[in-house]
Amino acid sequence: MATIAEFEQLDIRVGRILLAEAFPEARKPAYKLNIDFGPEIGLKKSSAQITKHYGIEELQNKLVLAVINFPPRQIGPFVSEVLTLGVPDLNGDVILLSPDRLSAVVGGRVF
Repeated sequence: MATIAEFEQLDIRVGRILLAEAFPEARKPAYKLNIDFGPEIGLKKSSAQITKHYGIEELQNKLVLAVINFPPRQIGPFVSEVLTLGVPDLNGDVILLSPDRLSAVVGGRVF
């Protein structure tokens, strides 16, 4: 069982997707995302396997949640700096976790 102290070690923040691009080099269908986490953290990159539910255009300005304090991960020619969070649908395809209010503060920490 995880403790509150262990949970608090995760730095999960609200980010706004500024740019989504196709990632044809990925083994599984994915997008490359540029996500703004506000002035304290800045712009970070992420690879996300979210092509089943999201088109590139609809991701523009979408608020998402991401773990920002994991080490970067090399995915083919791309370095993913944060883990964008999602949950599976009935087929195992990813649905993004997102604040339900647009007024959520970009860079705000989950607690």
